[in-house]
Amino acid sequence: MKRAPILYPIERLELRIVPKPWAFAVERRADIDAYFVRLQREKPAIWNGRVLLLHSHEIADGVFRGDYLETDYASFTAWIHLGRPDACVHDCFGAAAVLSSDGAFLLGRMAPHTFNAGQIYFPSGTPDPTDIAGGKVDLEFSIGRELLEETGLDAAQFTAEPGWTAVVDGALTVQIKVLRSYLNAETLRARIGGHLARDAQAELSEICIVRGPADFTAAMPDFVTAFLAHWFKGD
Repeated sequence: MKRAPILYPIERLELRIVPKPWAFAVERRADIDAYFVRLQREKPAIWNGRVLLLHSHEIADGVFRGDYLETDYASFTAWIHLGRPDACVHDCFGAAAVLSSDGAFLLGRMAPHTFNAGQIYFPSGTPDPTDIAGGKVDLEFSIGRELLEETGLDAAQFTAEPGWTAVVDGALTVQIKVLRSYLNAETLRARIGGHLARDAQAELSEICIVRGPADFTAAMPDFVTAFLAHWFKGD
């Protein structure tokens, strides 16, 4: 039986880039390359860039500390395709939980040409080398970058809630930052819709407004519904 995600309130993140080889990427190279050839045949827009994966971490006194390694996107996607088997890493990324003035969250459905096509979740993405500054991995910068790319919204236009909520679901760890808007949900959706209409390669195909558990769907990963259920319950 699959274990439910666990939520941790986090006051701050202390994340570093500490390079080391990823054994999975070395030992499964032939399988990874074969898989990625098939993936690119199905989804030509996907390219083999560089990403960061967490290889050690701890949570103590409200602080999440962790070290990242760098690897290629092909290895990362192959690992996910195989169900995230034990490979001494966590898929740890930041997510922007956009909260409207009328109390709704806005989530995006991933477009057909993306790796996670059809899934609905917060603007987010795997951290990459552009999120490194002075040897630190900056997930606040990462979510701002992803928010702008996916929705056209500038994180500076929101009021960020203090701290983070870490949602741990097996080898998946999502650092969620709530961003409050002065705009209502329908206005935000219209603004994002305009951005999507102008972007021929938009990562999102639609924007979903979530006002409570009645709006949850099977397309939402467990980390999303776990966070939202906790928020709407008011724990």
